[in-house]
Amino acid sequence: MEEAITDREEILKRTFNKVDRRPGCSFLLQQKTVEYVPEKSLTVIYPVKEEFLNLAGSMQGGLICAALDNTFGHLCYLITDKVPIATIDISTTFHRPIFLGDTLKTVARVQSKGKTTIHLIGEAFNNEDKLIATAVTNYMILPPSK
Repeated sequence: MEEAITDREEILKRTFNKVDRRPGCSFLLQQKTVEYVPEKSLTVIYPVKEEFLNLAGSMQGGLICAALDNTFGHLCYLITDKVPIATIDISTTFHRPIFLGDTLKTVARVQSKGKTTIHLIGEAFNNEDKLIATAVTNYMILPPSK
């Protein structure tokens, strides 16, 4: 079993050997990759900023879902030799709110990987390691672009 990689530059190097640019949504949410366990999991953190809040003062659920989707997609690029990939579906369950100034930590794990699809599960936590949301998703591995 390979050990966890926590050197952000090494994780990004492994990613950008497969893709030529970082998606705009990762900039929007200020994604920071912190750990990759090869072929198994990826941990990414996101700040909870004022522009991410809903009227109740917590991070808007769609943005939490987007953060999980970003983490899932990044992990899919790391575990496949083929790009592009596409989300088939994603189901998110919210357990508690997360507030301004906190950090959303997302952990995505590979459950199964076939020739054309990947099934993943994910969890999101706050700074106190309390569960914020869980998600399951399926990604399609598309034929290489010509």
